[in-house]
Amino acid sequence: MEKWVITAKRADFNDIGRRFNIDPVIARCIRNRDIVGDEAIREYLYGDLTYLHDPMLLLNMDKAVRILRKKIADGARIRIIGDYDIDGIMSSYILKRGLTELGANVDVKIPNRVTDGYGINESLIREAYKDGTDTIVTCDNGISAGPQIKVAKELGMTVIVTDHHEVLSVPEAADAVIDAKQEGDTYPYKEMCGAGVAWKLILAMGGDPGYDLLPYVAFATVGDIVDLTGENRILVKEGIARLHSVDNPGLRALARECRIELSKIDTYHIGFILGPCLNASGRLDTAMRACALLEERDEAEAGRLARELKDLNDSRKAMTEEGVALACDRVEADGIVNDKVFVIFLPEVHESLAGIVAGRVRERYNHPVFVLTRGEEGVKGSGRSIESYPMFDALVGVSHLLTKFGGHPMAAGLSLPEENIGLLRRELNEQCTLTEEDFVEKVKIDVPMPVSYVTENLIEQLSLLEPFGKANPKPAFAEKGVVCAYPRIFGANKNVVKARILTPSGRPGPDLISFRDAEELKTAIDEKGTLSIVYYPQINDYMGMRTIQIAVTRFM
Repeated sequence: MEKWVITAKRADFNDIGRRFNIDPVIARCIRNRDIVGDEAIREYLYGDLTYLHDPMLLLNMDKAVRILRKKIADGARIRIIGDYDIDGIMSSYILKRGLTELGANVDVKIPNRVTDGYGINESLIREAYKDGTDTIVTCDNGISAGPQIKVAKELGMTVIVTDHHEVLSVPEAADAVIDAKQEGDTYPYKEMCGAGVAWKLILAMGGDPGYDLLPYVAFATVGDIVDLTGENRILVKEGIARLHSVDNPGLRALARECRIELSKIDTYHIGFILGPCLNASGRLDTAMRACALLEERDEAEAGRLARELKDLNDSRKAMTEEGVALACDRVEADGIVNDKVFVIFLPEVHESLAGIVAGRVRERYNHPVFVLTRGEEGVKGSGRSIESYPMFDALVGVSHLLTKFGGHPMAAGLSLPEENIGLLRRELNEQCTLTEEDFVEKVKIDVPMPVSYVTENLIEQLSLLEPFGKANPKPAFAEKGVVCAYPRIFGANKNVVKARILTPSGRPGPDLISFRDAEELKTAIDEKGTLSIVYYPQINDYMGMRTIQIAVTRFM
């Protein structure tokens, strides 16, 4: 069930269009993303690295820099402890490469998802101590590891935390904590991912003058699904531009294995093709394999490592499909479908897939979803939410049932004793204030716009709104009563439909194309001929011929 909603935020779009030399439609799209005022519009349209904030504005950055400079001068052994997802992998790579170039004696350790769990833990700390580590630097984790960091301090080690997650309490034993979300931090932008924070530390140390690390920041920012606003949007835009010619044998090999031209990579390729290959290493094996790919300089070995990661991701995709089918069966059979918050226990599903399965179930039912699996020590799980349900806050309300939890408004991780599963389901639903209206998927339309208004110039101006992602979605346009004819299905999987849009006079107009619901769309055209569509206009450049193409995402 879905509802089409026109975003109707007000402004003088013609005036904005004149002042910034853009079409009023583009001005309206910008306003719909809450970009207000000349300076904000200028940054959104033309923001570059000069718009980034000084890293020294981050609370405790000066302290972290002072400590690390002393450790590097003393030749102290530094260990980076990251996380097993794409953000943790890229954060670890950024810190290792950046600190190495500054002369540090540094190595990386990423926890094993199954045996270690999320983030820094006591066994990793004791392992670091045994290896002669003097200083631990966390990235993409550590803000909730107060007891573990206390152990490190008792062993005489220095600990610097760099993180971006929500802060319940700052680990006071740490020598320096960098997280823009901690109390007292006045850094102007709060939504950087772990790799963004790590890169800021390297900049503050005086490293990366050529901005060679930006592709990895962009990769993590897109892959971790943080807001593509403000600094993040600039980091991704600048990073992807450099990614097109990146001199990293591992990334180049991975792009080849996935049949992607490096020069054409965008946020879609990172989020849905390349990123999952890196994530698969941390899900089904060890994320150290992804780190090895990024550090490999030999082309042949990079190719071998890239093939292994792609194969792992192919296995992950097959396992995910099985998990989603099991989850949906359980939702229907156990009456979970009647709950506001879905809590699904799937002991047979690999714990690394819980978040992906939760996300797929969320997409199908448009409810907040927690998927729980049986781990090494009790039950572990991941949740994926809807906009009206701040998931991290919800877990705070049931924290007495959990052994560990953390996350964001839209996603969270948790662990708990198996006997608490029923109580978790009951209490989450008792405390939930969502209404039936919240479960109706809202398709937000930027502009109700006739297809006839679309020109090549408008499509080119739409690129000013890129990169697209969370909090900066690709614009959606809509028109009622579009006359379509001659539908045909093609593609290796018969999942693409193309038709011809007819003008009011019956003359052929631009092609309509859709990559979803091919059979349903063809049937609708055959039976009705006239559709209401949500679409995004594109240029189809085929054998030197440029034509306008209307990509349909919804229809009725």
